[in-house]
Amino acid sequence: MKKSVTFPNGLEMPIIGYGMWQSLIPEELEKALDVALDAGYRHFDTAYTYDNEVVFGNVLKRWFDTGKVKREELFIVTKLPVFGSHHERVETFLKISLERLQLDYVDLYLIHQPAGIKVDETGLKPLKEDGKVVPDLTTTVEDVWKAMEAQVPTGRAKSIGLSNFSVSQVERIAKMATIMPANHQVELNAYYPKKQLREIGAKHGITTCAFAPLGSPGRKESYKNANDAHLKVQIPPLLEDPTVNEIAKKHNRPASQVLLTFFWPSRISLSFLKALLQSVSRATFRFSTSSWMPKMLRNWMLLTPDWKELGPLTGRMVPLEFPLTLSSNCLDCNVAVMNISVSSVHFKMHTCNNKT
Repeated sequence: MKKSVTFPNGLEMPIIGYGMWQSLIPEELEKALDVALDAGYRHFDTAYTYDNEVVFGNVLKRWFDTGKVKREELFIVTKLPVFGSHHERVETFLKISLERLQLDYVDLYLIHQPAGIKVDETGLKPLKEDGKVVPDLTTTVEDVWKAMEAQVPTGRAKSIGLSNFSVSQVERIAKMATIMPANHQVELNAYYPKKQLREIGAKHGITTCAFAPLGSPGRKESYKNANDAHLKVQIPPLLEDPTVNEIAKKHNRPASQVLLTFFWPSRISLSFLKALLQSVSRATFRFSTSSWMPKMLRNWMLLTPDWKELGPLTGRMVPLEFPLTLSSNCLDCNVAVMNISVSSVHFKMHTCNNKT
């Protein structure tokens, strides 16, 4: 099986990545990263808004200093925050992330959300009015992408990409891009296969990375105090799904393995959370020098009857654009518009005066 996804620029992204969302306790994250690095993980995914780039940077420095791993052996991803989604702020936020990570470059820099939020007087935090963030109507995904492209020749980002974009937004970027997005990271799993989004990406040579392939059950804790009831019911219970567990029982495998193999034939990379390392032993999830396929997934695949059983899972739930799709831009007037209302964000839907 293929061990990596190849970008249009020739860069290889390991199929399995370690995602750091919700990793807020430094001691726990350091320990988990040590286990992951020792087990053979070489693809690591963080973000400015995860608030753990400093911890990750310290771990990296320690491993580099001891000679246990070289920088060129790792594939490191971070993301532009939604309040950095303005052509004048892209370079600033990338430089901050690099300083936190103690790196000269990242392998992949993503626009975290197709949205814009105004910043306060510091220029580094979201502006809030009456406790609510303020949308930045002066920014467009096209302007932000141009600023992203400017980071590649500087060497600060080897590749650039998208996260949580819609089909129409991907098409807009593809239409004007000088450097095509190398990767699009979105929620993908047995409930949310997002076939059209993947097809549009493939059409333009954009690879795909799936987050929440297991349904991200940890979201329950993050959203338990959410004001928006919609968030509380849209966490896909994949690990408890009867069909998934029947297939797992048939193969004498955990449900998580069934879900992780779901996208393997499509050459989609997978980024999942620290919880996986806590649920399997280090030996079980160790990689070998000859294969980036973890031992627990090696030498078995879902059978044709399994695919037929899993097929009906698609559409079982209506997917929420997650983590958030705060805003997009109207295709007719290019104004930033709200798609959904989440937590403290409550904006009215946009009515386009140019619609015919």
